[in-house]
Amino acid sequence: QLRLVESGGGLVQSGGSLRLSCVASGDTFNYYMVGWFRQAPGKGREGISCLSSGGGSAYNADSVQGRFSISRDTDKKVVYLQMNRLNPDDTGFYCYAADQRRPDWVSLAENDYGIWGQGIQVTVSS
Repeated sequence: QLRLVESGGGLVQSGGSLRLSCVASGDTFNYYMVGWFRQAPGKGREGISCLSSGGGSAYNADSVQGRFSISRDTDKKVVYLQMNRLNPDDTGFYCYAADQRRPDWVSLAENDYGIWGQGIQVTVSS
């Protein structure tokens, strides 16, 4: 089974950028659809960006479209979330998730993912 470890979170000023990374180990990386989720204080978990196992399909939530992008390095087994033009509403606990799906499947639904990383905090100051 895949194991996930996130890194790259922290504190950033509004308008700045951060790149989250998640290193996967333990299974064939290319079999897995991957996604990034976040949970803001007092709110439910929100799916924000996902990438199909085949790598050809990506989808972003409206709240981050045009600012965030997901990508992966299959050789290094790393998935990235590049976050630009951050604002205080992006503050939250970010988690990476994965699940085995057909190559063209993408989803931001929490229930479509069975493997989760430990999460990492992102704080955007105004």
